Amino acid sequence: MTITGVRIEAQRELIAARGDVWELLAEPRHLSDWWPEYTIVRPDRRGFAEGARWQVTRGGSPGLLRRPGGDGLIVVTAVDPCFRFAWRDLQQQFVAEIRLEPAPDGHTRTTLTIEASPWRLVAEGLRPTPRQALARLHALCQTAASL
Repeated sequence: MTITGVRIEAQRELIAARGDVWELLAEPRHLSDWWPEYTIVRPDRRGFAEGARWQVTRGGSPGLLRRPGGDGLIVVTAVDPCFRFAWRDLQQQFVAEIRLEPAPDGHTRTTLTIEASPWRLVAEGLRPTPRQALARLHALCQTAASL
């Protein structure tokens, strides 16, 4: 499946070292902690690896063609340790990618991109998702930094 469409991007500086942020991203079950569309993630036996297929359960907000709480499948398309993680959501038909870069004071600059057809962005309500996901990831890192 090739997605040719619109890219939506958000950036945020996280108050955590890149290695610490990567540890959070590298645990598949933590995806539901910061990705607002998923409430449960069940990784396959490959875990956090390219080609892995994870079952996800969506949250309570419906899409135009989707009931709330439905199940779906995502495929991990890229794992570049401490740098990049990407996946394809087969039901919602989008590709997501998060990139990590060093920032001043030992922090991490994150860039999150979603690519989908314009129709899917509207129908699935995905337009605010990159900003929301990075806000949730920031909150998780802020909480860890304060411990």
